[in-house]
Amino acid sequence: MEDFIQFTVTGLTVGSIYAIVALGFVTIYSVTKVINLAQGEFVMLGGMLMVTFIGLGVPYYLSFSITLVLVAVIGWMLEFVVFRRVKEADPLSLIILTIGLAILIRGLASVGWGKESYRLDPFTSHGPVKILGASVNVQSIWVMCIMLAVVFFLYIMMEKSIVGKAFRGTSDNPIAARLMGISPKKMATLSFVLSGGLGALAGVAIAPIMFPSYDVGIMLGIKGFSAAIFGGLGSAPGAVLGGIIIGLVESLGGGYISSGLKDAITFTFVLLLLLIRPSGILGEKSVEKGGL
Repeated sequence: MEDFIQFTVTGLTVGSIYAIVALGFVTIYSVTKVINLAQGEFVMLGGMLMVTFIGLGVPYYLSFSITLVLVAVIGWMLEFVVFRRVKEADPLSLIILTIGLAILIRGLASVGWGKESYRLDPFTSHGPVKILGASVNVQSIWVMCIMLAVVFFLYIMMEKSIVGKAFRGTSDNPIAARLMGISPKKMATLSFVLSGGLGALAGVAIAPIMFPSYDVGIMLGIKGFSAAIFGGLGSAPGAVLGGIIIGLVESLGGGYISSGLKDAITFTFVLLLLLIRPSGILGEKSVEKGGL
């Protein structure tokens, strides 16, 4: 039972990070139909910038705020400087472009920070918490709370605010939204800003557990994208559910079968489910009709 609880908490922790990363993918895709494969680099930048500001002597929570703002600004710059200029390109070209941007950001990070891993202190200095005999890192609890806070924030913004309604209107029908006075360009910019902020938040939250380095975004981006596809690309609830399930499968599979095969177990599980339901758990009906 102790092992099961330990593996479950670990799965919920990493699954929460995958869920936040997946929400970043969904946020951009919902408005622009662009699959931003540089999302993992937002996570990396969040962790590395946080480490940098702490090293410069900036107070912890001020560093936290500055990091989120800076990465959100980087997301805005990518949309304004790059994607707005190539908005008429076909989807495959845009995917290749995001891969190129990810490689560029990763290369610049390796030059600026080097290739070593860095250590970041946890949000609070309390020791592990005992839950039914299992030792749970307090930072893991912070990660899960942050994921829940992100879900709550996005729900309030999308369902209760005018900006959220404009965002959803652009996602459903950009032409009709434009006729109603909503600017799809502004909503696309908002999606990249939100995505950058979400990626930075995930990077800062996971940094005390998974020491950040220039290439940490590769696997986190892949797992986050898998969660978005698994849950149903375009579905925010599906992204959260997909991230949690993938995290649990990875942790339980690595704990009970083989830690060296945890990634293979996870992706095999995802592939099998997608063979049964290609649109994902909560995939949109329009995607199902397309046979994707």
